[in-house]
This record gives sequence, structure tokens and C-alpha cells, in this order.
Amino acid sequence: MSTETPTAPGTATAAGTAAETGARTPEAAGIITDARQRIDDLDGRIIGLVQERMAVSAVIQRERLTSGGRRVNLSREMEILAHYRDQLGKPGTALAMTLLELSRGQI
Repeated sequence: MSTETPTAPGTATAAGTAAETGARTPEAAGIITDARQRIDDLDGRIIGLVQERMAVSAVIQRERLTSGGRRVNLSREMEILAHYRDQLGKPGTALAMTLLELSRGQI
């Protein structure tokens, strides 16, 4: 059984500060803990959006193939790569490539 007293949300015990957050003060640990929760929430939303993107891409691919077209439209993919690069810099290109791979598989 733990002998620690409960702490208010956004605060941390001195014992858990460094081990759990790397912070050196309870105040910093509380801020980090709250920010990490926000990141976890954002990651959940991002994953949901990626899954939604994959489903929409599957519809596009199915319709393209059914109508006699190709599975992948390379000019469209180049637009997507350029858009991500313009918005996020060089790492954006890698992110876009990952999204494209998830959405259509490797070519």
C-alpha cells in the first residue's frame, strides 16, 4: 500500500518528479504531465485522422480501378508531397511519404 498522499491534478510529488518527467521541481513536473496528456490526446486524434484518410484513399483506389484506371495517381502524390514539404519543411516530405504508404501501400 502506498503511503503517498494524493496530489492535485497538474502537480507531482517530489519523489516522482525526476523519475517520471525529468523535471526538477513539482511545478515543472505538473506542467510536463499536463502537456504530455495533451500530446497523448492529440496523438489519438492524429491516429484517428490517419485511419480516416486510409479509408477515404481506399474508396478512391477502388473507384479508380473499377473504372479501368491505375491504383496510384503519381501526379496527385507529388502534389501531396509538395504540400507537406511546403508546410512542414523537409521532415514533412517524410511524413507525407509515410501517409501515402499507409494509404496505398508500397508501389
